Amino acid sequence: MPFALSNGINLYTEATGTGEPIIFIHEFAGDHRDWELQVRRLSRSHRCITFNARGYPPSDVPEDVEQYSQQIAVEDIAAVLRHHGVERAHVVGLSMGGYAALNFGISHPEMLLSIAICGAGHGSDPARRPQFLDDSKAMVTKMLSDGMEAVGKTYLSGPTRRRFAEKDARGAAEFADRFASHSALGAALTTRGCQLRRKTIYDLAAGMADIKVPVLIVAGDDDDPCLDPALFMKRNIPDARLAIFPRTTHSVNLEEPELFNRVLLDFLASVDSNGEAR
Repeated sequence: MPFALSNGINLYTEATGTGEPIIFIHEFAGDHRDWELQVRRLSRSHRCITFNARGYPPSDVPEDVEQYSQQIAVEDIAAVLRHHGVERAHVVGLSMGGYAALNFGISHPEMLLSIAICGAGHGSDPARRPQFLDDSKAMVTKMLSDGMEAVGKTYLSGPTRRRFAEKDARGAAEFADRFASHSALGAALTTRGCQLRRKTIYDLAAGMADIKVPVLIVAGDDDDPCLDPALFMKRNIPDARLAIFPRTTHSVNLEEPELFNRVLLDFLASVDSNGEAR
């Protein structure tokens, strides 16, 4: 299997196609396979790189919570790009991956062509944050006691996920099967080290102001926790474009793959043709 080494941790990674590189960063509930419909389409014109975050087999699952953090996730992205010999890339992230993409853009401007931040912002609302933290801690306990399949029955059926099953029952079932196959320890430590400790979207305003490359922000209009953070990023990132998908919840690339691919390709074409990031 192809692995990138990041500070002693092996990260499973794949690369497909040729052209300007794109790296896709998956959400908490997913893994590199969630980007399959994007890789199949975008690899016709771009080199598409996917990987599994630490804690997500076949990537390594460190057993120390201090091996998981937002900044460590950022450096893992850099390690994967270096493994593939990529100096600069379009960076696309969903949810947890969207947070990582934004933080990567702040920390590694020299490695960017553009950023697409999708479905990012859960846990950012100050009024809802205490409940988000309590729910996350309870989920960790349930993962470690009952396993991923049991957690998935509630975690994947809430209001920010409901449209997926309504639109694509087969796709939603496959997504649930992937979630059930994940490491409970890896998911629990990712929650403890990243989600419970990371800065909110609103805490990152100063760093957003320094982002020089074009940024695409995507959110579903039924993914309520991400709507205000999406507007906040639009207002605070100098060259940001905002796309809101109608009747769509959290996993925008899985719920609306054709629309997502079209919007992302249009964005990338504008960056690539105009040399905006160079």
